[in-house]
Amino acid sequence: MFSGFGSDLFRGSPFGPVMNNNKFEDYFRCYPIAMMADNIRKDDANFGGKIFLPPSALNKLTMLHIRYPMLFELSNEAQAVRTHSGVLEFVAEEGRVYIPQWMMTTLKINPGGLLKISNCDLPLGSFVKIEPQSVDFLDISDPKAVLENVLRKFSTLTVNDIIEINYNDSIFGIKVLDVKPKSDSTSICVVETDLETDFAPPVGYVEPEYKPKKVESSSAKPITPSSVNRGVGAATMAKSINYANIVANASKPGQHFVGSGQKLSGKPANVEESTRSYTIDELDPDAPPAPLDLPHNQLFFGFPVVLPTPENTDGEDSSEDAKKAFGGSGQSLRQSKKRKEKSSTHLPLKNHSRSPDYIEID
Repeated sequence: MFSGFGSDLFRGSPFGPVMNNNKFEDYFRCYPIAMMADNIRKDDANFGGKIFLPPSALNKLTMLHIRYPMLFELSNEAQAVRTHSGVLEFVAEEGRVYIPQWMMTTLKINPGGLLKISNCDLPLGSFVKIEPQSVDFLDISDPKAVLENVLRKFSTLTVNDIIEINYNDSIFGIKVLDVKPKSDSTSICVVETDLETDFAPPVGYVEPEYKPKKVESSSAKPITPSSVNRGVGAATMAKSINYANIVANASKPGQHFVGSGQKLSGKPANVEESTRSYTIDELDPDAPPAPLDLPHNQLFFGFPVVLPTPENTDGEDSSEDAKKAFGGSGQSLRQSKKRKEKSSTHLPLKNHSRSPDYIEID
């Protein structure tokens, strides 16, 4: 039966001249791949774009010198719908064709329905735009790589077809929105071609509203010298460890044996002095340094900081002090007594005023 059928058919070299007037066309009973016999069924083919034809179809295609890849048009004349596919194997029973489930849905045909199959020529595709039918498709880390692997199971892509792919035990529906180049069949061949892919937003996807983050003002409350001296703001760490009490108690004489006392009469001892809370303002700046017994892995940066304070707050006073930095009386190298005598009796030669501290030398 298969004598004379060589591998040259699948390398694009026909056995004889191609006759364009000969066309393969036949009717088959259509069934899903899930209804195939166990010894010939391939479950992965259910998520592809290729069909199973009987061996007699291969004999007819060989006699008609149909070129590889073999592409077919599937038509449900009762519903006036059609799609395109390739062929995977010629192992189906005579008079039957097995197609993926998504093709059954696209063709609106029930198992056992009559399906017209004819061969066709489709242009090599260069572009396809697809639309996922679920937002779950966005969970795929690299959708382009997944689609590239899935398209190996397809020979054609037709506009408005909703193909199904299986990824990580999840089934995703993908609708073909547009293909290039354009043709009357609105379909392209995706075998051995460089295909550019564009993704449309999935069905049900809502663009999240942009909400700008609230930027807190970086201008914090300025630290004034008075607040630092009072331990406000800059001494928060000092308050957490009672730094003022540690320094005050360490500077007191007789603090080597500290503890709580108890009277013989049973009355509580006077511990007002020991429990008194001090502030940083009450600390003696000349007090000796006190050891800080802090817990493990705790650092302390809360020593009081005294910022320099200008004595004069007005701008006029500070400018006058700057002028006084180089103040004093000037002296000349030579003094002319005649000039001074004449200036008292005669009018000055030039109509301008001179400083009495300086003498002009001609």
